Amino acid sequence: MPSKTLKTTTAAAVLALGLLASQPANAANDASDSQAFTFGVIGDIPYGDAEIAKFPSRIQDINADSALEFVTHVGDIKNGSSVCSDEYFANIRSQFDTFEHPLVFTPGDNEWVDCHRTNNGAYNPLERLAKLREVFFDEPGKALGATMPIKTQENLGLPENVRFTENRVAFSVVNIQGSNNPLLPWTGLGETSPTPEQLAEVEHRTDAVLDQIRETFADAERRNDRAVVLMTQADMFDPFLLGAASGNPETVSGFREIVAAITEETNRFDRPVYLINGDSHVFAENQPLAEGSPWLNIYGQPAADDLQRITVDGSANATNYVRFTVAGNSSDGDDVLSWEKVPFSQ
Repeated sequence: MPSKTLKTTTAAAVLALGLLASQPANAANDASDSQAFTFGVIGDIPYGDAEIAKFPSRIQDINADSALEFVTHVGDIKNGSSVCSDEYFANIRSQFDTFEHPLVFTPGDNEWVDCHRTNNGAYNPLERLAKLREVFFDEPGKALGATMPIKTQENLGLPENVRFTENRVAFSVVNIQGSNNPLLPWTGLGETSPTPEQLAEVEHRTDAVLDQIRETFADAERRNDRAVVLMTQADMFDPFLLGAASGNPETVSGFREIVAAITEETNRFDRPVYLINGDSHVFAENQPLAEGSPWLNIYGQPAADDLQRITVDGSANATNYVRFTVAGNSSDGDDVLSWEKVPFSQ
């Protein structure tokens, strides 16, 4: 799959773009492309007091992009050194409610996995995950912001795992976490190895994620979809972890089954697959499982050349959102998705 050329659009120009994109189909040059649409992705935002103060403005910039079909936040609604309080969760939920597009949110490790840290409040992470589900997923089957129907794994206790289809593109948003998904000990609670309850949660959630990934591809194949888009918080191909993982693949052992499933399903599907994630904070676009990639040896997998990965900017780099365009229904092959970074106005 050829690499896409990154474009950058000013936030001030986005409204005009949105107005053009929302014209009636008979105004388009090619009626067969009238079902093209766009969606936005953010992640690892807001981080710290300064970014919290800017977050309402960031949301308004995204709201001004009227052509967006939906928005996804791929996790981490706080930095890793602040308290995981009920009050903070409620504040972010109130901000999320101001989105004028449907908003799909998947939790990040900063708001539950790492909450055992003393400076995070020394919470039990599983209690925080339950609170996140209570605050942000109180209406399973509905997006936040504007209404959009979605399928969920509420029946498995994971209302945050959702999937939906738009114009023959299958979307699947799954709860996969940094901190090795998360098998790192809760040291803030005095633990030196994973607890039984921690391991049980990892096993249950990972099994559910694997089920959803496989169901997403099976349904996409049955419908003859043009592409699959997977979204998650964890960067399973974080360049910062490459050295450690090359020396000791157990560093990323929590991702092994998931990467294996993505590889198998991508190669069976034999059409474009896009993996969109946050976590590592630096925008990237690459093919992490292409022939010759060091990650193939780390995960013990064959090449999956149809997998394209996009990491969105986060933390101090979260000065933009990524605007994805899904080509009209007549487009197949490698060009179903394209993307551009859209800077925020402040």
